[in-house]
Amino acid sequence: MAISLQSSSCFLSDVSRCARLQPCTIPLPCKIAMGLWWAGLGLALLPLPIYCAAFNVGLVGPWTCDPFFSKAFPQVAAKLAMERIRVDPSVNSPHQLDCMLCEEGCQTSKALAGFIGYEKHLSAFIGPLNPGYCTAASLLGRSWNKAVFSWACVSDELDSPGHHPTFVRTLPSPPGILLSVLKYFSWAHVGIVSSQEELWRDTANKLATALRNRGLPVGVVTSMGRGDGDAEGTWAKIQAAVIILCMHSALIGGEDQATLLTKAQEMGLADGRYVFLPYDTLFYSLPYRNHSYFILDNDRSFREAYDAVLTITLQSGDKTFYEAFEAALKTCRLFQVSPLFGTIYDAIYLVAKALAKAHQQGATEVSGETLTQHVRNLDFAGFSRRVEADSKGKPLAQYVVLDTDGRGSHFFPTSLLVASSALVQPLGRAVHFPGGSPPPADSSCWFDPDVPCIRGKWCPYRPYLTFLHFLQNITVLSWLLFRHSTLYRQVIKGPKKLLLTLDDLTFVNAKLSRMVGNLSHATADTDFAPVHGEEFPPTIFHYTVTGAPSLQLSFQINVNCTYFYSKMKDVRHENVNPFLGLLSDGSLSAIVMEFCSRGSLEDLLQNTNIKLDWMFKSSLLMDLIKGMKYLHHQEIPHGRLKSRNCVVDGRFMLKITDYSYGELLAALSDLGVQPPAEELLWTAPEILRNPAMSPKGTIKGDVYSFAIILQEVVLRGPPYCMSEMSAEEIIRKLKKPPPLYRPSVSPENAPLECIQLMKQCWSERPDRRPSFDEIFQEFKSINKGRRTNIIDSMLRMLEQYSSNLEDLIRERTEELEMEKQKTDKLLTQMLPLSVAETLKTGATVEPEYFDEVTIYFSDIIGFTTISALSEPIEIVDLLNDLYTLFDAIIGHHDVYKVETIGDAYMVASGLPKRNGRRHASEIANMSLDILSSVGSFRAKHLPHVPIRVRMGLHSGPCAAGVVGLTMPRYCLFGDTVNTASRIESTGLPYRIHISRNTMKTLKSLNEGYKVEFRGKTELKGKGLEETYWLVGKKGFTKPLPRPPEVKPGELPEGPRRWTSVSRLEDGGGDAPSGLLGQGCLRL
Repeated sequence: MAISLQSSSCFLSDVSRCARLQPCTIPLPCKIAMGLWWAGLGLALLPLPIYCAAFNVGLVGPWTCDPFFSKAFPQVAAKLAMERIRVDPSVNSPHQLDCMLCEEGCQTSKALAGFIGYEKHLSAFIGPLNPGYCTAASLLGRSWNKAVFSWACVSDELDSPGHHPTFVRTLPSPPGILLSVLKYFSWAHVGIVSSQEELWRDTANKLATALRNRGLPVGVVTSMGRGDGDAEGTWAKIQAAVIILCMHSALIGGEDQATLLTKAQEMGLADGRYVFLPYDTLFYSLPYRNHSYFILDNDRSFREAYDAVLTITLQSGDKTFYEAFEAALKTCRLFQVSPLFGTIYDAIYLVAKALAKAHQQGATEVSGETLTQHVRNLDFAGFSRRVEADSKGKPLAQYVVLDTDGRGSHFFPTSLLVASSALVQPLGRAVHFPGGSPPPADSSCWFDPDVPCIRGKWCPYRPYLTFLHFLQNITVLSWLLFRHSTLYRQVIKGPKKLLLTLDDLTFVNAKLSRMVGNLSHATADTDFAPVHGEEFPPTIFHYTVTGAPSLQLSFQINVNCTYFYSKMKDVRHENVNPFLGLLSDGSLSAIVMEFCSRGSLEDLLQNTNIKLDWMFKSSLLMDLIKGMKYLHHQEIPHGRLKSRNCVVDGRFMLKITDYSYGELLAALSDLGVQPPAEELLWTAPEILRNPAMSPKGTIKGDVYSFAIILQEVVLRGPPYCMSEMSAEEIIRKLKKPPPLYRPSVSPENAPLECIQLMKQCWSERPDRRPSFDEIFQEFKSINKGRRTNIIDSMLRMLEQYSSNLEDLIRERTEELEMEKQKTDKLLTQMLPLSVAETLKTGATVEPEYFDEVTIYFSDIIGFTTISALSEPIEIVDLLNDLYTLFDAIIGHHDVYKVETIGDAYMVASGLPKRNGRRHASEIANMSLDILSSVGSFRAKHLPHVPIRVRMGLHSGPCAAGVVGLTMPRYCLFGDTVNTASRIESTGLPYRIHISRNTMKTLKSLNEGYKVEFRGKTELKGKGLEETYWLVGKKGFTKPLPRPPEVKPGELPEGPRRWTSVSRLEDGGGDAPSGLLGQGCLRL
């Protein structure tokens, strides 16, 4: 199997969020060894040319907008999986497997829109991670015939192979696992709490629906905000004794879960009356053997609260996740990795195994349905556990229920859950519940799907309900029989009957009547149409006759045939010949359609008396394209498209006939016999190789047939008329490439664009063939937008001037609207939304004074040294990664990003939207989050050099307004800005330096901020001022980097000098008093 992880230039030009995976950062010795290894492998394989079909797999997830998912390092997981695939002979395949990292928006609507955009560039999907659009993604995968692999989807309807044939679960259904545990402990009444992100809110709602469908009385489903007050309000809503927590686990850094459980402990809710079940641990193998967790070791209150938590996670194999991770990466070690890493690894390897299995069993084109079918009975060693699937493709996995002893930081498995049997097996260690006993058990009737349960009691009216259910079934069955009988009478009697005889048809010409009558006593293996011309004038019907001996149709009406007839009756389009009924008279069996006097397209092309110029040909082809476009929109593949199945009426309008021929045979339970080779020249190669794969035809197969018809029209000859080979030889070459064999058409016979379109339509790979919508647009461009109908062309000249004017106005209007949208987007990126809206109305933005705001400054210690050691493009990448991290954090706080200049980052709260006195707490919370995140941040090109950031906060009054007409900026003015800058420049690395004003404001909020007195600090232009260090907050559990020790009188780096249009520093002098404190800084 060929593998690609290269990232030179992403070919997804219109999908900006989907990019090829980048290799992980590797130390120099590792790079040299791997380079020599790859060079040797390349030389060994050089003499063996291999044809590799690209198979692009997209890893779809919120990798950048949610920092917890980014800790799963999907690019590294894919790299390790690819390394194993490369050396594993059991996954050998002619396909080039290429993994793409595709961003999933944190909002469900944006995530779905992005998913749709990936369709043209991916062959399969691993994702989505947002259950909110799983059903839509699966239906899209079914429409595209591309497999969708996901472990996070919740809805039970996805497990139906009939409605979702291209969907595969990589892990067992989460509601089923939870139900097994709840049933084991007899807990039926549950509540669900999620964090405020839309992904988790959708997860909670989908989970509640799934559990209710299983009969459980799910109570409150709510989401929590941020802060202790919101956590306390959340617990006030909960009534159930079992609470499912849909949020990131606190064990891997989930702040919301830690806050929620700590507040529960403070409120006395973790005393044994309630049990908490984390949800996200169902998706990975949480390490529990000889492994302790930092938060349990260092936070006693949280450790006591976690005693009321039962953790359900995948059972580890011989090695824990972290042991397997360290063994796999060796010298390329990463820190703070999420256990979801292993789940991603297993999913990629599962796709590779299914792809290889499909190839080994003879599949040449791997569609979505083919790939999902070959997941069945797979069994291989995953990252840290065994990955298995049963005979239906359902994943098999074992889970363990973990518990603590209430005193230590280690987990102990208490029960084993086998997903295939849904049984929980005790492991000999009892669960340690706070208070000594679990919450009271609920009635067992909640877990019996066959028994009604009312308020936890057995329904006493069960016999009556059973009898009513029996009556209902009898009523429905009687109605179905009556409806079937009615439809049967309609199709054999009355004006809408299905079966016709010769007596039901009216012939204008007596000779034609005798001709058809004689045909009823003969056999015919091909289509038949009445002869046209002077001898036989136009009649009412066109007959497509399929001889009785070849098909042996009795036309016995059944349900399928009735459905087919009703479906065909609804097909109405000017370029589709309408279906009128089925003719059955003696040995003659035929499909009755409207008669077209000019005969078939094949007859027209063979008639040398009719001159066909390009306008005439393009008119016929456009009619064919419009007719096929309509049929495909109705989800009706033709299956037998050829020139003799396209008829032309008296107005030289082409109409498609004999569509759904294969579907009719299926409805009549008669597959017919193999047609002769001459009849197969229009058939797509993939159908020739495996006719049973698509007996009714395919959409892409019709596109191939259109290309052959296009060759017939362009050359005015039969298919492959330039070849001297027989039809049998041509079919053999089509079935077994290489080389590919197609008709040869000279550019002299048609426009070059038309020939290029023809070659696209007969591409060997069906997924590269355009749809008829695309063909329609391309053909319009070939004809330069002219209408190609012969009669209508006379009116075209009269309409040209008015239509041109309308098109011009429409185009200019669309261009104007597009430019307006671009301007609005650019304006809102430069200015606050309220200011931008004011400017758009033409009003003047008046400067605004804010009584109290808090301003944040930060920069990188030693940035000059880092810049000297780096290339310019590496500095750009470093700042982009750092500011992307900061931007993700400030999105969770009520703050406004003023600007970034070089390594400086400026944020304010309290403007342009006032928020009372919360501005100080918002900036403080944001600063703590940023400080926690930069502790583990490393530059890609300097992974061993820490990025030491210092921060400064100051609160006070400020003025803000829009400055300038050219490149206007929203700027801040006032001494508060200047003081905040001084506070930051006199700070220390990994420290949050705050002024006295900010300290007083934080103290007045009484939210538990931890502040240390620094002493008096010399602030330029201010003298000695008392300043403080912000070192934490009550309930803030994220790890903070340890500041380096600084000797007395020593600073890591001197104060930064700022230069701007309104604040100048030269030789230590102060800026003019009228220009101090302007926030639009330039380095």
